[in-house]
Amino acid sequence: MARKRFQEEEEAAIDMTPMLDIVFIMLIFFIVTTSFVKEAGIDVSKPEASQAQAKPSANIFIAIRANGEVWMDKRMVDVERVGANIERLLAEQPTDIVVIQADKEAKHGTVVKVMDQIKEAGIDKISIAAEVE
Repeated sequence: MARKRFQEEEEAAIDMTPMLDIVFIMLIFFIVTTSFVKEAGIDVSKPEASQAQAKPSANIFIAIRANGEVWMDKRMVDVERVGANIERLLAEQPTDIVVIQADKEAKHGTVVKVMDQIKEAGIDKISIAAEVE
C-alpha cells in the first residue's frame, strides 16, 4: 500500500526544464532580431513646418548644430568623414533611410555637404526632421 502512494506522488511532479529551454531560446531570438537605432546623441532645435509628416522609422540619425558640428552615433564627426561612418553603420545594419536633424540656425552649406556624403555612401532616401507647427 505504501509503495502505491509513493508512485502517485512521483508522477505528480512537473519538470520545468523544457519550459526554461523555450524561454531562453525565445530570449536569444528577440535579442538577435532586434534592430538598434543609431541616434545622433544630441538635441537640436528643429525648424517648424506646417506640412511636416511622419516618415517611416530610420536607423541612422545625423544631427547638425547651429555652430556646424556634425554628430553621429553619439560622437562628433568631421563633415568629410560622414560617408565613411555611414558605410560602417550600414555594414552593421543595412537601411535605406537617413534622417538629418539640423538645427534651425545651422548653415545651409553644412547641411548640403552632409547630404552629399550620404549620397556618396549609397543612400538615396534622406529625410530632414522638422517640428510640426
